[in-house]
Amino acid sequence: MIVSMWRSRAGAAGVALVFLGVAFGIRLLAGDGILDGSGALAQNSGTALYASMIYAILFALTPQARPLTAGVAAITFCWAVELFQLTGVPALLAEHSVVARLVLGAHFDGWDMLWYPVGVLPLVALHQLLLTRSTRRPAP
Repeated sequence: MIVSMWRSRAGAAGVALVFLGVAFGIRLLAGDGILDGSGALAQNSGTALYASMIYAILFALTPQARPLTAGVAAITFCWAVELFQLTGVPALLAEHSVVARLVLGAHFDGWDMLWYPVGVLPLVALHQLLLTRSTRRPAP
């Protein structure tokens, strides 16, 4: 069942929304507010969950992707967004748009480069394990 959820666009989109909801929930419970995020718990978990959400979005776009390929793509995308922050463009956009701030961030943080894999690699391993188990089971 879990594997089939990843194989459907709607299921993967739902998983992405769950990651987004958990990230916002942590920020609210940590008392940081959605746009502040100054606490370490909210900041680091938000970074890892952002990467997890990107991984799930990739499966919403390409349900037949392999976990490792999607993992590499998700981490690469996150790193590209983080490096884009060095240009200052995301900070300018963030001043005018909450959506831009949530999607692109505002300021480069080198530690985020380490937290993105933390959000993706466990999903890749779990996803691959579930796929392996589902292909070994005999059909009923």
